[in-house]
Amino acid sequence: MEEIILLKLGEIVLKGLNKRYFEQKLLANVRRRLIPFGEFRVYSAQSTIYVEPQSESCDTTGAFGNLRTVFGVVSLSRAAACEKEKDAILETAKLYLKEEFSRARSFKVESKRADKRFPMTSIQLSQYVGGLLHDAFPHVAVDVHNPELTVAIEVRDFKAYVHAAPIQGAGGMPVGSNGRAVSLLSGGIDSPVATYMIAKRGISIVPVHFFSFPYTSEQAKEKVLTLAKKLVPYCDDLMVEVVPFTKIQQEMQKSCPEEYFTIVMRRFMMRIAERIAQANGCKALVTGESLGQVASQTMESLAATEQCIDLPVLRPVIGMDKEEIVTIARKIDTFETSILPYEDCCTVFTPRHPKTKPQIRQVEAAEGQMDIAALVDEAVAGIERVRIGG
Repeated sequence: MEEIILLKLGEIVLKGLNKRYFEQKLLANVRRRLIPFGEFRVYSAQSTIYVEPQSESCDTTGAFGNLRTVFGVVSLSRAAACEKEKDAILETAKLYLKEEFSRARSFKVESKRADKRFPMTSIQLSQYVGGLLHDAFPHVAVDVHNPELTVAIEVRDFKAYVHAAPIQGAGGMPVGSNGRAVSLLSGGIDSPVATYMIAKRGISIVPVHFFSFPYTSEQAKEKVLTLAKKLVPYCDDLMVEVVPFTKIQQEMQKSCPEEYFTIVMRRFMMRIAERIAQANGCKALVTGESLGQVASQTMESLAATEQCIDLPVLRPVIGMDKEEIVTIARKIDTFETSILPYEDCCTVFTPRHPKTKPQIRQVEAAEGQMDIAALVDEAVAGIERVRIGG
């Protein structure tokens, strides 16, 4: 029996004249994800991507699992292909879904006739196959409203396909279809979620982490690299840029009023991230800031933070509360790593009474005694790059 994986496209189908561009990006991403699992033929037609194993050695199960995190795919199914003939479809359903029928107590058949040359309507095909499946598996009741098993039949240009109900895909847009951005990746809960969410909109990610050894430990850096590894299934391979930040924070302690530490620190991060963005062809910065969550995330503080750069700052979780962010963190398996007790540079140098409504001229005065350009240059020159993934 010929088994195939069917990937259904999401909002790509709405892209009009640009649809082919997004499809090509998605096809490239799918082919890249399949490399470890053998040789597959991958092609698209009728808003569906077909993934056909080319030999018995292909790991179809592993491939299917890996494709569940590919952005741009709204649903996916493992299906059996057969000739476009009603009895061939029936026999394929009996054989391919035999195990599912052994576990189910109720079922229904849903048919989609994409090939209008097929002589039966969708309803007629469902009735024909459903009636004979009930004869073949009499212990399974027909329930068209709340079935345990849905038998899906798709009659398409090439062949007919039989499968159980599809699995939900990652949705969104293909990674790389909407450009590149630098994401500021701390060891907390919010920034990995923000990175995931912006990648879901089709953006390739360059993660940046600010590391303040010995104030933060090697375990803190490894924690961030682990978070990056957990994001790879969604973002593809990542090159994490680890920025030495100790000297900048030491200079802040010498020259900057304590209540401005957080704002000045964030401004340095923005300047350095912008330099990294320019070197990597990125058009925006991404942060995990949520409005009002902490003192540095008031509207005045956010404005002061981004005033020193030219690139736009994207904040995917800006309107979310902590529970909403945690829910996504659990979904993408970053939460348990994020709550490990290793501090990052943002928490080590937290002022006792941070300024919550800073004015730009006050912030510029607070950092005025520091050689900003030299400190940024030195930090950029000392970047350590760590490849995560392939």
